[in-house]
Amino acid sequence: QGQKLSDALRISAYVFSTGLLMFTASVNSASWFMQNITLGNFWQTAWLEFYDHMEGDEWTIFLIGAALVPALAFWGFNGILLVADITGKPAFITRYRIQLGKNDPVDKKKLRKAIYTALGNQFFVSFPMLVPMFYIMKWWDNTFSKELPTFQWFLVELSIFTVVEEILFYYTHRLGHHPLLYKYIHKKHHEWTAPIGVVSIYAHPIEHIVSNTLPVMTGPMIMGSHIVSVSAWFSIALVTTSISHCGYHLPLLPSPEFHDFHHLKFNQCYGVLGVLDFLHGTDKTFRQTKAFERHKVLLGLTPLSESIPEPPKKDE
Repeated sequence: QGQKLSDALRISAYVFSTGLLMFTASVNSASWFMQNITLGNFWQTAWLEFYDHMEGDEWTIFLIGAALVPALAFWGFNGILLVADITGKPAFITRYRIQLGKNDPVDKKKLRKAIYTALGNQFFVSFPMLVPMFYIMKWWDNTFSKELPTFQWFLVELSIFTVVEEILFYYTHRLGHHPLLYKYIHKKHHEWTAPIGVVSIYAHPIEHIVSNTLPVMTGPMIMGSHIVSVSAWFSIALVTTSISHCGYHLPLLPSPEFHDFHHLKFNQCYGVLGVLDFLHGTDKTFRQTKAFERHKVLLGLTPLSESIPEPPKKDE
Protein backbone atom coordinates (compact mmCIF):
# COMPACT_ATOMS: atom_id res chain seq x y z
CA GLN A 1 0.00 0.00 0.00
CA GLY A 2 2.93 2.33 0.67
CA GLN A 3 4.18 1.76 -2.87
CA LYS A 4 0.71 2.42 -4.30
CA LEU A 5 0.46 5.65 -2.31
CA SER A 6 3.88 6.73 -3.53
CA ASP A 7 2.93 5.98 -7.15
CA ALA A 8 -0.36 7.86 -6.77
CA LEU A 9 1.41 10.91 -5.33
CA ARG A 10 4.02 10.82 -8.09
CA ILE A 11 1.35 10.61 -10.80
CA SER A 12 -0.67 13.39 -9.16
CA ALA A 13 2.40 15.62 -8.95
CA TYR A 14 3.19 14.94 -12.61
CA VAL A 15 -0.38 15.72 -13.72
CA PHE A 16 -0.54 18.85 -11.57
CA SER A 17 2.84 20.19 -12.71
CA THR A 18 2.04 19.47 -16.37
CA GLY A 19 -1.32 21.20 -16.06
CA LEU A 20 0.29 24.17 -14.31
CA LEU A 21 2.90 24.51 -17.05
CA MET A 22 0.26 24.32 -19.78
CA PHE A 23 -1.91 26.87 -17.99
CA THR A 24 1.03 29.24 -17.51
CA ALA A 25 2.06 28.89 -21.14
CA SER A 26 -1.48 29.57 -22.38
CA VAL A 27 -1.87 32.62 -20.12
CA ASN A 28 1.48 34.01 -21.24
CA SER A 29 0.60 33.43 -24.89
CA ALA A 30 -2.78 35.10 -24.49
CA SER A 31 -1.21 37.98 -22.57
CA TRP A 32 1.44 38.48 -25.27
CA PHE A 33 -1.24 38.46 -27.96
CA MET A 34 -3.46 40.92 -26.09
CA GLN A 35 -0.57 43.23 -25.24
CA ASN A 36 1.15 43.28 -28.62
CA ILE A 37 -1.70 42.70 -31.07
CA THR A 38 -4.92 43.87 -29.43
CA LEU A 39 -3.99 46.31 -26.68
CA GLY A 40 -0.59 47.54 -27.80
CA ASN A 41 -0.22 50.80 -29.67
CA PHE A 42 -3.91 51.15 -30.50
CA TRP A 43 -5.11 51.55 -26.91
CA GLN A 44 -2.05 53.50 -25.85
CA THR A 45 -2.59 55.95 -28.70
CA ALA A 46 -6.32 56.17 -27.98
CA TRP A 47 -5.63 56.90 -24.30
CA LEU A 48 -3.15 59.66 -25.11
CA GLU A 49 -5.57 61.25 -27.56
CA PHE A 50 -8.34 61.15 -24.95
CA TYR A 51 -6.00 62.55 -22.27
CA ASP A 52 -4.96 65.41 -24.54
CA HIS A 53 -8.58 66.08 -25.54
CA MET A 54 -9.46 66.42 -21.84
CA GLU A 55 -6.40 68.70 -21.48
CA GLY A 56 -5.21 66.57 -18.58
CA ASP A 57 -8.26 67.47 -16.44
CA GLU A 58 -7.90 64.59 -13.98
CA TRP A 59 -11.20 65.13 -12.18
CA THR A 60 -13.19 65.01 -15.43
CA ILE A 61 -11.22 61.99 -16.63
CA PHE A 62 -11.90 60.27 -13.30
CA LEU A 63 -15.63 60.98 -13.47
CA ILE A 64 -15.88 59.66 -17.01
CA GLY A 65 -13.87 56.53 -16.22
CA ALA A 66 -15.20 55.70 -12.75
CA ALA A 67 -18.80 56.93 -13.09
CA LEU A 68 -20.02 57.44 -16.66
CA VAL A 69 -18.54 54.38 -18.39
CA PRO A 70 -19.62 51.88 -15.66
CA ALA A 71 -23.10 53.47 -15.51
CA LEU A 72 -23.50 53.10 -19.27
CA ALA A 73 -22.37 49.47 -19.03
CA PHE A 74 -24.88 48.80 -16.22
CA TRP A 75 -27.91 50.44 -17.83
CA GLY A 76 -27.03 49.26 -21.33
CA PHE A 77 -26.94 45.64 -20.19
CA ASN A 78 -29.98 45.94 -17.95
CA GLY A 79 -31.92 47.84 -20.62
CA ILE A 80 -31.82 44.73 -22.80
CA LEU A 81 -32.95 42.54 -19.91
CA LEU A 82 -35.74 44.94 -18.94
CA VAL A 83 -37.30 44.57 -22.38
CA ALA A 84 -37.59 40.83 -21.78
CA ASP A 85 -38.77 41.34 -18.18
CA ILE A 86 -41.54 43.77 -19.17
CA THR A 87 -42.73 42.32 -22.48
CA GLY A 88 -41.81 38.66 -22.21
CA LYS A 89 -40.10 39.06 -25.58
CA PRO A 90 -37.98 37.93 -27.28
CA ALA A 91 -39.19 34.48 -26.31
CA PHE A 92 -35.76 32.89 -26.74
CA ILE A 93 -34.52 34.88 -23.72
CA THR A 94 -37.48 34.14 -21.46
CA ARG A 95 -36.98 30.41 -22.11
CA TYR A 96 -33.88 30.68 -19.94
CA ARG A 97 -35.71 31.99 -16.87
CA ILE A 98 -34.44 30.30 -13.68
CA GLN A 99 -37.53 30.58 -11.47
CA LEU A 100 -40.19 29.53 -13.94
CA GLY A 101 -43.43 31.47 -13.70
CA LYS A 102 -41.86 34.34 -11.73
CA ASN A 103 -41.64 37.90 -13.16
CA ASP A 104 -43.57 36.73 -16.20
CA PRO A 105 -44.10 39.60 -16.77
CA VAL A 106 -42.54 41.62 -13.98
CA ASP A 107 -44.74 43.73 -11.69
CA LYS A 108 -44.38 47.24 -13.19
CA LYS A 109 -45.08 49.08 -9.93
CA LYS A 110 -42.45 47.04 -8.13
CA LEU A 111 -40.08 47.54 -11.05
CA ARG A 112 -40.46 51.35 -10.98
CA LYS A 113 -39.57 51.35 -7.30
CA ALA A 114 -36.48 49.25 -8.02
CA ILE A 115 -35.33 51.54 -10.85
CA TYR A 116 -35.83 54.72 -8.79
CA THR A 117 -33.91 53.19 -5.88
CA ALA A 118 -31.09 52.01 -8.16
CA LEU A 119 -30.78 55.48 -9.70
CA GLY A 120 -30.87 57.08 -6.25
CA ASN A 121 -28.09 54.80 -5.03
CA GLN A 122 -25.97 55.64 -8.06
CA PHE A 123 -26.42 59.41 -7.94
CA PHE A 124 -26.59 60.01 -4.19
CA VAL A 125 -24.38 57.22 -2.81
CA SER A 126 -21.95 55.79 -5.37
CA PHE A 127 -21.02 59.03 -7.15
CA PRO A 128 -20.33 61.04 -3.93
CA MET A 129 -18.11 58.18 -2.73
CA LEU A 130 -15.92 58.81 -5.77
CA VAL A 131 -14.79 62.15 -4.28
CA PRO A 132 -12.63 60.69 -1.46
CA MET A 133 -11.58 57.88 -3.82
CA PHE A 134 -10.29 60.46 -6.30
CA TYR A 135 -7.95 62.01 -3.74
CA ILE A 136 -6.74 58.61 -2.56
CA MET A 137 -5.94 57.66 -6.16
CA LYS A 138 -4.13 60.97 -6.74
CA TRP A 139 -1.98 60.25 -3.69
CA TRP A 140 -0.68 57.13 -5.46
CA ASP A 141 0.40 59.32 -8.39
CA ASN A 142 -0.24 56.57 -10.94
CA THR A 143 -3.94 56.69 -11.73
CA PHE A 144 -3.61 59.31 -14.48
CA SER A 145 -0.29 58.19 -15.91
CA LYS A 146 0.13 58.72 -19.65
CA GLU A 147 1.42 55.16 -19.92
CA LEU A 148 -1.20 52.41 -19.73
CA PRO A 149 -0.56 49.35 -17.56
CA THR A 150 0.40 46.18 -19.41
CA PHE A 151 -2.29 43.60 -20.02
CA GLN A 152 -0.42 41.14 -17.76
CA TRP A 153 -0.48 43.65 -14.89
CA PHE A 154 -4.18 44.31 -15.46
CA LEU A 155 -4.83 40.56 -15.09
CA VAL A 156 -2.90 40.59 -11.80
CA GLU A 157 -4.93 43.57 -10.59
CA LEU A 158 -8.17 41.94 -11.68
CA SER A 159 -7.34 38.85 -9.64
CA ILE A 160 -6.58 40.96 -6.55
CA PHE A 161 -9.74 43.05 -7.01
CA THR A 162 -11.80 39.86 -7.20
CA VAL A 163 -10.31 38.37 -4.03
CA VAL A 164 -10.76 41.62 -2.09
CA GLU A 165 -14.37 41.92 -3.26
CA GLU A 166 -15.12 38.30 -2.34
CA ILE A 167 -13.81 38.72 1.21
CA LEU A 168 -15.46 42.07 1.91
CA PHE A 169 -18.77 41.22 0.25
CA TYR A 170 -19.15 37.82 1.91
CA TYR A 171 -18.68 39.05 5.47
CA THR A 172 -20.58 42.32 5.13
CA HIS A 173 -23.40 40.52 3.31
CA ARG A 174 -23.58 37.80 5.93
CA LEU A 175 -23.52 40.46 8.67
CA GLY A 176 -26.50 42.07 6.95
CA HIS A 177 -28.45 38.87 7.59
CA HIS A 178 -28.00 39.21 11.35
CA PRO A 179 -31.46 39.65 12.91
CA LEU A 180 -30.50 43.01 14.44
CA LEU A 181 -29.61 44.42 11.01
CA TYR A 182 -31.71 42.48 8.54
CA LYS A 183 -35.08 43.99 9.40
CA TYR A 184 -33.87 47.58 9.07
CA ILE A 185 -31.31 47.32 6.24
CA HIS A 186 -30.92 44.15 4.16
CA LYS A 187 -34.60 43.17 4.05
CA LYS A 188 -35.18 45.79 1.34
CA HIS A 189 -32.93 43.91 -1.09
CA HIS A 190 -34.71 40.63 -0.30
CA GLU A 191 -38.12 41.97 -1.27
CA TRP A 192 -37.22 40.29 -4.56
CA THR A 193 -37.18 36.50 -4.00
CA ALA A 194 -36.93 36.16 -7.79
CA PRO A 195 -34.50 38.97 -8.71
CA ILE A 196 -33.95 40.80 -11.98
CA GLY A 197 -30.77 42.57 -13.15
CA VAL A 198 -31.53 46.08 -11.90
CA VAL A 199 -32.17 44.67 -8.39
CA SER A 200 -28.40 44.19 -8.04
CA ILE A 201 -28.18 47.76 -6.66
CA TYR A 202 -31.71 47.90 -5.21
CA ALA A 203 -30.74 48.23 -1.55
CA HIS A 204 -30.82 50.38 1.55
CA PRO A 205 -28.25 53.21 1.21
CA ILE A 206 -26.19 51.84 4.11
CA GLU A 207 -26.05 48.43 2.48
CA HIS A 208 -25.16 50.01 -0.85
CA ILE A 209 -22.19 51.74 0.79
CA VAL A 210 -20.94 48.82 2.88
CA SER A 211 -21.70 45.75 0.76
CA ASN A 212 -22.05 46.98 -2.82
CA THR A 213 -19.68 49.89 -3.28
CA LEU A 214 -16.78 49.57 -0.82
CA PRO A 215 -15.90 45.95 -1.74
CA VAL A 216 -15.53 47.02 -5.38
CA MET A 217 -13.69 50.30 -4.67
CA THR A 218 -11.22 48.92 -2.12
CA GLY A 219 -9.08 46.84 -4.50
CA PRO A 220 -8.20 49.72 -6.86
CA MET A 221 -7.53 52.03 -3.89
CA ILE A 222 -5.14 49.50 -2.35
CA MET A 223 -3.35 48.98 -5.67
CA GLY A 224 -3.31 52.61 -6.81
CA SER A 225 -4.63 51.45 -10.17
CA HIS A 226 -4.73 53.35 -13.44
CA ILE A 227 -8.09 54.97 -14.25
CA VAL A 228 -8.46 52.69 -17.28
CA SER A 229 -8.13 49.64 -15.00
CA VAL A 230 -10.60 51.20 -12.53
CA SER A 231 -13.11 51.89 -15.30
CA ALA A 232 -12.83 48.36 -16.69
CA TRP A 233 -13.13 46.78 -13.22
CA PHE A 234 -16.15 48.87 -12.19
CA SER A 235 -17.89 48.00 -15.49
CA ILE A 236 -17.10 44.29 -15.11
CA ALA A 237 -18.31 44.29 -11.50
CA LEU A 238 -21.62 46.00 -12.37
CA VAL A 239 -22.34 43.76 -15.34
CA THR A 240 -21.36 40.64 -13.38
CA THR A 241 -23.62 41.44 -10.44
CA SER A 242 -26.42 42.20 -12.92
CA ILE A 243 -25.93 38.74 -14.43
CA SER A 244 -26.04 37.22 -10.93
CA HIS A 245 -29.40 38.90 -10.30
CA CYS A 246 -30.88 38.78 -13.80
CA GLY A 247 -33.02 35.66 -13.34
CA TYR A 248 -31.94 34.17 -16.68
CA HIS A 249 -29.33 31.45 -17.18
CA LEU A 250 -28.25 32.53 -20.66
CA PRO A 251 -25.77 30.73 -22.95
CA LEU A 252 -22.06 31.60 -22.57
CA LEU A 253 -22.64 33.93 -19.60
CA PRO A 254 -21.55 33.17 -16.01
CA SER A 255 -24.09 31.10 -14.11
CA PRO A 256 -26.50 33.14 -11.93
CA GLU A 257 -27.85 30.02 -10.18
CA PHE A 258 -25.73 30.59 -7.05
CA HIS A 259 -27.02 34.04 -6.12
CA ASP A 260 -30.52 33.37 -7.44
CA PHE A 261 -30.68 30.50 -4.93
CA HIS A 262 -29.67 32.96 -2.18
CA HIS A 263 -32.68 35.14 -3.00
CA LEU A 264 -34.91 32.08 -3.09
CA LYS A 265 -33.74 30.45 0.15
CA PHE A 266 -32.32 33.45 2.06
CA ASN A 267 -29.69 31.69 4.24
CA GLN A 268 -27.42 30.13 1.60
CA CYS A 269 -24.79 31.36 -0.86
CA TYR A 270 -23.66 34.69 0.59
CA GLY A 271 -20.55 35.25 -1.53
CA VAL A 272 -19.70 36.00 -5.15
CA LEU A 273 -17.35 33.18 -6.14
CA GLY A 274 -18.59 30.68 -3.56
CA VAL A 275 -15.15 29.97 -2.07
CA LEU A 276 -15.96 31.38 1.37
CA ASP A 277 -19.39 29.74 1.30
CA PHE A 278 -17.65 26.40 0.80
CA LEU A 279 -15.18 27.08 3.63
CA HIS A 280 -17.93 28.21 6.01
CA GLY A 281 -20.44 25.57 4.94
CA THR A 282 -23.03 28.13 3.85
CA ASP A 283 -23.68 26.34 0.57
CA LYS A 284 -24.47 22.83 1.86
CA THR A 285 -28.15 22.98 0.99
CA PHE A 286 -27.39 24.49 -2.40
CA ARG A 287 -25.02 21.63 -3.24
CA GLN A 288 -27.84 19.12 -2.73
CA THR A 289 -30.15 20.75 -5.27
CA LYS A 290 -30.69 20.67 -9.03
CA ALA A 291 -29.71 24.34 -9.03
CA PHE A 292 -26.18 23.27 -8.10
CA GLU A 293 -26.11 20.85 -11.04
CA ARG A 294 -27.17 23.74 -13.28
CA HIS A 295 -24.52 26.04 -11.81
CA LYS A 296 -22.20 26.05 -14.83
CA VAL A 297 -21.70 27.97 -18.05
CA LEU A 298 -24.33 26.94 -20.58
CA LEU A 299 -22.49 26.06 -23.79
CA GLY A 300 -25.51 24.95 -25.81
CA LEU A 301 -28.91 26.43 -26.63
CA THR A 302 -31.14 24.10 -24.60
CA PRO A 303 -32.08 25.81 -21.30
CA LEU A 304 -30.65 24.00 -18.29
CA SER A 305 -34.10 24.17 -16.67
CA GLU A 306 -35.14 21.72 -19.42
CA SER A 307 -32.06 19.49 -19.53
CA ILE A 308 -31.74 19.41 -15.70
CA PRO A 309 -35.34 19.95 -14.53
CA GLU A 310 -36.53 20.13 -10.95
CA PRO A 311 -37.84 16.77 -9.64
CA PRO A 312 -41.64 16.48 -9.68
CA LYS A 313 -43.38 17.44 -6.48
CA LYS A 314 -44.76 14.62 -4.36
CA ASP A 315 -48.39 15.65 -4.90
CA GLU A 316 -47.98 15.59 -8.69
